[in-house]
Amino acid sequence: MTLMMILVFGALLALALPVGYALVISSGLAAITVGEMPSVAAVVKIFQPTQSFPLLAIPFFMLSGNLMMGGTLGKRLIHFATSLVGRFHGGLGQVTVVGSTVFGGVSGSAVAEASALGSMLIPWQKREGYPGAFAAAATASSSVIAGLIPPSIPLILFAAVSNESIAALFLAGILPGLLLCSGFMLTCYLSGRLRGFKRLTEQITLRDILRATVAAAPALAMPAFIVVLLRAGIATPTEVSVIAVSYGLLVSALVYRDLTLRRLYDALVHTALTTGVVMLVIAASNLVGYVLTVESVPTAVAEWTVSVLQSPVMIILMLNLIMLVVGMFLDLPAAILLLGPTFVAIGNAIGLDLVQLGIMMAVNLSIGLFTPPVGTTLFISAAISREPVGKIVRELWPFYLVAVTVLVLISYVPAFTLY
Repeated sequence: MTLMMILVFGALLALALPVGYALVISSGLAAITVGEMPSVAAVVKIFQPTQSFPLLAIPFFMLSGNLMMGGTLGKRLIHFATSLVGRFHGGLGQVTVVGSTVFGGVSGSAVAEASALGSMLIPWQKREGYPGAFAAAATASSSVIAGLIPPSIPLILFAAVSNESIAALFLAGILPGLLLCSGFMLTCYLSGRLRGFKRLTEQITLRDILRATVAAAPALAMPAFIVVLLRAGIATPTEVSVIAVSYGLLVSALVYRDLTLRRLYDALVHTALTTGVVMLVIAASNLVGYVLTVESVPTAVAEWTVSVLQSPVMIILMLNLIMLVVGMFLDLPAAILLLGPTFVAIGNAIGLDLVQLGIMMAVNLSIGLFTPPVGTTLFISAAISREPVGKIVRELWPFYLVAVTVLVLISYVPAFTLY
């Protein structure tokens, strides 16, 4: 049954069928024809995860991000980042990295971040004399920080797969996200210094920085606001997501005063479309999980891995390599939901903390977002910059080096995630 599902899934992906449909068809055929599961039961298995209360956090966090990112907030955040680092070597690249980190605390989605920030920052960098490929590389790589900074959609999905605490995962993702931010900023600084990128000549005073900080404060407060509510036990993740929507409405309507009916409509439509794509993958993955569980695949794989590799160091290395390869071909939500059950079983078998495993998966699969052949943020940045993908990939190698270094640290030094 599992073999048939894998073969059909691979064939449908080769035909360029969307991942959600490929999962539904392959798992449905395997369950009904080989596993002799009644078709009604298969439909129930697909429908079942859509009734999950914790997963309601996904559309609400998406909506809060769309509400806040659709107005003048984006410009204020860019001004804030520019006042902090714009005057240094590679300053506009660093602005992209800082902007991505702050936006990550609002949107939780790397794809949304690459689209919103890229459309503003890539043309600006090109006008200031930065190579278009470098601007696209900085945007494609730094956008994935949104997968770690709360409210991270990938971490919510991993929590649904592993039954781990969303609050613990959110807190654990902050330090790795800041490590990626620091490493990418250093990369931009060294590139700007060695290659002579133009520096901003505008004089920035402490008063200018304070003004920019105050203007961007509502967005800067969002991730801290989320973590405090969760860790203090004041609200559940779903309740926090609803509060975040209310917060976004109030900030847009009363602070920035740029909320219009048209922008509200656009935010609702965009949220509905994105949620539909994610929920289709979640629903289909539940049936996939059933097929794997019936044949005890996660347990068998975990036992085989432990017996053959034995060393936890080698097992963690194997997990990382598998995730890096899978992330190059599958969208991040689908990869988490498909690999999650098996990797959780392996993690339990070797005593790996599931919070640490969740952050490893988020970083690993986020690297795939800016890696060919199916890198989503890579192709978004390429489309905005109008630069060849191959040229952008050549600019990405130092960013890959930083990302892999952070991955090694969180994989083998638990303190970076379990602090």
